Amino acid sequence: MPLVPQRADVPVTIDATKCIDGCTLCVDMCPLDSLAIDESSGKAYMHVDECWYCGPCAARCPTGAVTVDMPYLLR
Repeated sequence: MPLVPQRADVPVTIDATKCIDGCTLCVDMCPLDSLAIDESSGKAYMHVDECWYCGPCAARCPTGAVTVDMPYLLR
């Protein structure tokens, strides 16, 4: 069974092709510490499923790699 490179059902997704190796801006901005840096790739990922949909992680990303998928009712 092939592995999915990134879960699609989490509130915050990171496009690994745009994510800068070693950049921690989105991780530093998250008030819940929901984001982390993968030790092997140096890329950010969402390591817990908790999110306030506050958006600073996406706003602070210099390359636009971070996307916050807000539920329809919050928009």
